[in-house]
Amino acid sequence: MTRLPRGVTFRIAATATTVAALAVSLFALGVATTTVVLAVLLGVGAVTVAGTACVLRRHRNGHTTTLATQLNLVILLVIAPLVAALVVLGLAMFVAGADATLVGVIAALAGVLGVAAAGRLAAELTRDVTTIRDGIRAVGQGERSLGLAVTSATELRELAAETAAMAGRLAAGEAARERSEDARRHLVAHASHDLRTPVTSLALLAGAINDDLVDGELRREYVRRMCTHIRALSGLIDDLFEISRLEAGDISWTLERVAVEELVTKTVAAMRADADTKGVRMALELPTSLAPVQANPEKLQRVLFNLIQNAIRHSPADGTVVVRAESLADMVEVEVEDRGRGIPTGDRERIFESFERGGDGSRSEPGAGLGLSVARAIVHAHGGRIWVAPAEQGTRMRFSVPVAISDACPRSTRAWPPGG
Repeated sequence: MTRLPRGVTFRIAATATTVAALAVSLFALGVATTTVVLAVLLGVGAVTVAGTACVLRRHRNGHTTTLATQLNLVILLVIAPLVAALVVLGLAMFVAGADATLVGVIAALAGVLGVAAAGRLAAELTRDVTTIRDGIRAVGQGERSLGLAVTSATELRELAAETAAMAGRLAAGEAARERSEDARRHLVAHASHDLRTPVTSLALLAGAINDDLVDGELRREYVRRMCTHIRALSGLIDDLFEISRLEAGDISWTLERVAVEELVTKTVAAMRADADTKGVRMALELPTSLAPVQANPEKLQRVLFNLIQNAIRHSPADGTVVVRAESLADMVEVEVEDRGRGIPTGDRERIFESFERGGDGSRSEPGAGLGLSVARAIVHAHGGRIWVAPAEQGTRMRFSVPVAISDACPRSTRAWPPGG
């Protein structure tokens, strides 16, 4: 069904109403009286139409006025001709002067009351529009906490609510950008520190060797130290590159069906040499069967390497690092436990941020503090989560990975959701 334009609908309704009114007048009052009524109404209509056209023409020509002025003009164009029509009809149709005067007084009083009532309503509407305008202006000037008290039209209340909600969304976005910028500044500062330390040591060691200040066993010791610093630099650069790619969502991993028990066993075997050097015993506790997971095996192994390295580093001599895994519903959970100093409760979420370390946070410890941040990003990219589980002694790091859906696990990639 085609809907007519509003202007056409109004003209049709006005014409129909006029014809009906004239028919009633002819039937009830006769031709003579109807002619007088018609003449008065046509005059009133002409004044209203002409006044409306003038206001619209000025508006279209750029002669803007306030909303209050426009509303007052509308009231005047409606009320004033109506009062004038009542006065003229009273004078024309009543013989007695007193009756005509009475009609004039009533019409004037009705007009004054109508103008007053309409003006009051217009003032309420104008006040609410002004409130919303001032609120939008305040948002443009940086205000983000708005309380817009609007009481008139439903549409204006909705507009005020949307304006306040917009300010809230802007505030949330600005806060997120500020946190991101703070993280970037801290990342640059910490990375600079962790790069400067091994580079300075390398320069000193290389200089001593180049100047033939050391020889024999001491020279070989300097070379071993240089190799250690080079591995630290390489690990830091790899971690920084991995973090930047993950946070940008630049992930092109292929997910496949991975046997967790095989992956965990190989990783633990690869880490035994590091554990033996530190005097730490490695233990592996796996059930008879584990559900396969949908993952990238290299990335998942990197998570395990990071967690086991941290556990070995924080374990005392003659300590034990235990690696466990279990199937739970649609996830497989892997745990790495050590008997070290543990992580204070207040630090258990913060340690997953870049360049954060648990416990006393001493920067003299090896590593740049990116391992857990990288591990969290990788686990989240797989659709799992990583956390610090409660422990009576030491630290229990756990992470989960989704179970493979079917034997024919589709090859796919996932994007990392930032945060969380």
